[in-house]
Formats: sequence, structure tokens, C-alpha cells
Amino acid sequence: MTNHNDHLKANCEKCFGLCCVALPFAASVDFAVNKDGGKPCSNLQSDFKCSIHKNLRGNGYKGCTVFECFGAGQKISQVTFKGIDWRKDAKHARKMYDAFPVMHQLHEMLWYLNEAILLQATQSIHKELSKAIEETERLSNLNADELMKVNIPLHRAEVNVLL
Repeated sequence: MTNHNDHLKANCEKCFGLCCVALPFAASVDFAVNKDGGKPCSNLQSDFKCSIHKNLRGNGYKGCTVFECFGAGQKISQVTFKGIDWRKDAKHARKMYDAFPVMHQLHEMLWYLNEAILLQATQSIHKELSKAIEETERLSNLNADELMKVNIPLHRAEVNVLL
């Protein structure tokens, strides 16, 4: 059986370190320091790789080891912004940072919808699940400006009814 969630897994090689830049974090058991959203993590290198990746937990960044973007990072980087990174095109940086959490939520919903449609118990609602998958995919393919207009709470509420 085909795994429809293959594209909904992080591929850091195709991302511009968006989880390390766009998202904020607070000093806690999960993170060693405070970081504002839109500010690059001090461990993010110029090639968008993490300088402490092999020892994130040991350096106080357990939160990084458990975060899953569901492929939102590479989708924003390679599809929505067509491979133009935030360092080379600073005028698009804020848009990228704002679009990333929206895409993350859409991809998370897709992951659950794709899992749900595989279950025997959901056979009676496969048509509805298919429509929800199609609509969520459509939303995830919008350009950055249109993506920011998506009513995520409303869409999530519609998806949650099926899940």
C-alpha cells in the first residue's frame, strides 16, 4: 500500500532552517535559551544546518529533537518560495516566517487525514476524508499571500469532525 505521508516528513536538506528561525522558544527543560520568532537560532549555520545537531539534548535543546514539521519546511522553502531563501531575499523573510506555521498546521492535518483514510473503521466516511485531503492539499499549494488568508481554526474544525 502506498504511504501517502512520505511527503509529510521533515527533509532538512531541502529546507532553509525555518523551524530554527521562524518559531520562538522559551528557556525551559526543552530549550537552553529564549529565542524570538523570526530570529535565527544561534546554532543555525550559514548552510542552514545546526552546529550542535549531534548533541542537541546534551546542549539543552531537547525540544528540537521532538519537533516534526510534517514537511512544511521544505514545502515553504522549495514550493511556496521556489527555492529562494530568507538570507538571499530578506524582503521575503517575514512572509516565510509567517507562512511556515500555517503550512505546518495544514501538513499536520494532512498527515492525520491520510492516516485516517487507511483505517477500516473510517470506510463509511472515505468520500468525506478524500474531499478534506483534496481541500487541505489545495490550501497547502496556495501562494504565500493567499496562504496567509487561510482560516486555519475553521479548516481545523472541519477536519476534526472527520477525525
